[in-house]
Amino acid sequence: MTAGASDPLLFERAPLAALVGVTGSGKTGFGIELARATGAEVLSLDSMLVYRGLDIGTAKPTAEQRAAVPHHLIDLVEPRERYDLSRYLADARAALAGIERRGRRALFVGGTALYLRALTHGLFEGPPHDAGLRSELQARARELGPARLHAELAAVDPASAARLHPNDEKRIVRALEVWRQTGKALSELQREWNNGTGRQRRLVGLQVEPAELERRLLERAAAMLDAGWAAEALRARAEGLGASAVQALGYADVLEFAQGRITREECLRRVVLRTRQFARRQRTWLRKFPEILWLPAPRTESERAQALRSALAHLY
Repeated sequence: MTAGASDPLLFERAPLAALVGVTGSGKTGFGIELARATGAEVLSLDSMLVYRGLDIGTAKPTAEQRAAVPHHLIDLVEPRERYDLSRYLADARAALAGIERRGRRALFVGGTALYLRALTHGLFEGPPHDAGLRSELQARARELGPARLHAELAAVDPASAARLHPNDEKRIVRALEVWRQTGKALSELQREWNNGTGRQRRLVGLQVEPAELERRLLERAAAMLDAGWAAEALRARAEGLGASAVQALGYADVLEFAQGRITREECLRRVVLRTRQFARRQRTWLRKFPEILWLPAPRTESERAQALRSALAHLY
């Protein structure tokens, strides 16, 4: 186990089975079919589905889908609450223990690769927090703005800066704190952690060509707006979105649309652009799992039947 990582989530009875892929690749529906074919229960591998009330904008499984197959790690906290990786691991342990007691299989479904890495390798912790250094960096962020600190991070840890939004003050401060403490980039330490041995896993991924993904993302975003995404975003803001939940893709743009500041067309354009950029970051993370069996996301019934056969043979 790499130094700086907690014990991984190890249940020795079977390898961890997961269906992964970028947002919009069709994981939810395909995962339900896989689970029904094997008698498995689904555990969400998505950092946004834990928030109650953020149903439309996070493409949460519908009530009908959740009735068809038991789902776990969804609707755990209010949007104003803080939810982090350590809490996810604790909740995943509890859910897995219950599934094992019932004698059922477990299938993780989602696209948050950091969660998947933590499930198999433990929680990457890095060096201990330095309260004085953190206060100093937070004060500079308040004075100069997080974008200035983001530029400083890009000079010493370009890999971390590339994956962090310039306004993500919390993670920017942490990355600079690690660099100041250790003289090493956080991304370098994470690579060392990634290269460690971990729990055995069997992974299947759904792959979508860029043009097809663009079409899917536009159709999905339009359907979300038709389903009431704007009202959901207004309600979530009124209830006090927390620091973690506020990062949910598209909510800021949908709020602008709901308040009449931008048109529906501009809102869709922004949402699709941000989602496509997010999908690119997801691909980067998922490349850290070379053992993933990538299957073309099925479009026809015959393609779906073939993909199911291939996935079942690989997972179980």
